[in-house]
Amino acid sequence: MSHNELDILREKVDTLNLQLLELINERAKAAQEIGKIKEKQGMYRFDPVREREMLNQIIENNKGPFEHSTIEHIFKEIFKANLELQQDDHRKALLVSRKKKPEDTVVSINGENIGDGTPSFIFGPCAVESYEQVAAVAESVKAKGLKLLRGGAFKPRTSPYDFQGLGLEGLKILKKVADEYNLAVVSEIVNPADIEKALDYIDVIQIGARNMQNFELLKAAGAVNKPVLLKRGLAATISEFINAAEYIISQGNGQIILCERGIRTYEKATRNTLDISAVPILKQETHLPVFVDVTHSTGRRDLLLPTAKAALAVGADGVMAEVHPDPAVALSDSAQQMNIDQFDTFFEEIKKGLFISSK
Repeated sequence: MSHNELDILREKVDTLNLQLLELINERAKAAQEIGKIKEKQGMYRFDPVREREMLNQIIENNKGPFEHSTIEHIFKEIFKANLELQQDDHRKALLVSRKKKPEDTVVSINGENIGDGTPSFIFGPCAVESYEQVAAVAESVKAKGLKLLRGGAFKPRTSPYDFQGLGLEGLKILKKVADEYNLAVVSEIVNPADIEKALDYIDVIQIGARNMQNFELLKAAGAVNKPVLLKRGLAATISEFINAAEYIISQGNGQIILCERGIRTYEKATRNTLDISAVPILKQETHLPVFVDVTHSTGRRDLLLPTAKAALAVGADGVMAEVHPDPAVALSDSAQQMNIDQFDTFFEEIKKGLFISSK
């Protein structure tokens, strides 16, 4: 073959490449339109029956030189890319996405602006046990210039025989103490029916890890005008976590704080495995503030300080941890809660490391 013939063939290949490119993109646009129609009709995007019909038609018309298996492989890759394109279009529509709202969402609670670039903190006992217990912690929280107090009144426990919390009575105790110390209450609600009655007692609705995909609870929280602290499920992907937040914001409530609290892995050295990389991913993918719960992620008092430093260093908007006046006699999670002295040391070290002052 002469050099001229080679150049002619190469030019032909170049032309065919551009024709293929145009056809592939034209097909992609058609697939996008199909995806929009399916979304409106509530249909699942992937249709294996339709895919098999298209592949059969293509194979029947294949005249070579490619083998049928090669052609099938090539077209399956095209189908896969088109499906991913449809899913990307869907993700772009998420209200929690940074593509939808480039600027950071700042959630204001009791004068505390969460997500404004200054670290925020939420401390308090795992479970509300008594007025005296909560007041002792609140006094220490207030002394540090902090404004957010956590405490569990409704406790979803792994065993039905473990302490389940004081319920509404626990919320009343939290409210009484919070009013005395000018603190805002963060507490978990587990039943959609309890949200309305809880509004008089709490400032932030916490949705726990085990309820991250309790969709009726998410929708109920989204229907009220209260900030929501949403914890990541112990086996949830980041995509599932983001979509759980979407349930809330889709109901009209955009005051959402995401909270990474560790995920379940094979590792037993800690209670859960803290997915520290989730923080920058969530900050990139969404416009919502991100907290890290160092207590539930590690389950170890000796790891609270280093993991809190790591969380803030990697971009978290705040840290959540548990404090109890006497953890040894706590009715739940005694091994992971700090006592008041440990809490003092913990917070001093955090301030020292970040060169911050209390808000």
